[in-house]
Amino acid sequence: MSQKVVVIYSGGMDSFTLLHRARAAGYEVHALSFNYGQRHVRELECARTVCEELGLPHKVVDMSPMGDLLSGSSLTDDIEVPEGHYEEAGMKSTVVPNRNMILISLATGYAVSVGAQAVWFGAHGGDHAIYPDCRPEFVEKMDAVCRIANYEPVRVEAPYMALDKGEILAEGLAMNLDYSQTWTCYNGRDAACGRCGSCVERLEAFAARGQRDPLPYEVDV
Repeated sequence: MSQKVVVIYSGGMDSFTLLHRARAAGYEVHALSFNYGQRHVRELECARTVCEELGLPHKVVDMSPMGDLLSGSSLTDDIEVPEGHYEEAGMKSTVVPNRNMILISLATGYAVSVGAQAVWFGAHGGDHAIYPDCRPEFVEKMDAVCRIANYEPVRVEAPYMALDKGEILAEGLAMNLDYSQTWTCYNGRDAACGRCGSCVERLEAFAARGQRDPLPYEVDV
């Protein structure tokens, strides 16, 4: 019998690759997505479509009523989304307070309920400069807590912690994944803006691999 894993699946390119990595490794995958009031809710539409096509169990947790508790981020509030590279100081406005601790806690509860041994999420090396809850020490502490929080120990793992987005993309391309099935832009418009930190990093990843991003953009890329 294969082991079960809960994959926190936003619908973006990192979690999309992670989802397929788990399947390729032989895990029984349970996908879990969250609507926390983010403006790029289009990611959730991508997640739903992919899981339907793959026949995977997929739950979407509506956290939008908790919006007042997660305010102050340009991803959830009426605050202009900053443009430029992730490492610039302005990107701190994209931090959603305590997001990953909340999501991992809920995913751990779900893991216990379905008999999964681990929770995977897609934090990677490029996130470390801005997001405290994507750094190795955070994952280590959450893993330690979730192993003892229930009668059933649940591991918390971030398989891409040591990789950058280009290396994640390379893994996905090796699996022949179709990245038109993902959404990364922080702005929830018809085409990706090409200017926010998320778009910039994504475009850099494709360029580093000599590939063209299949998503439509508002600017020439």
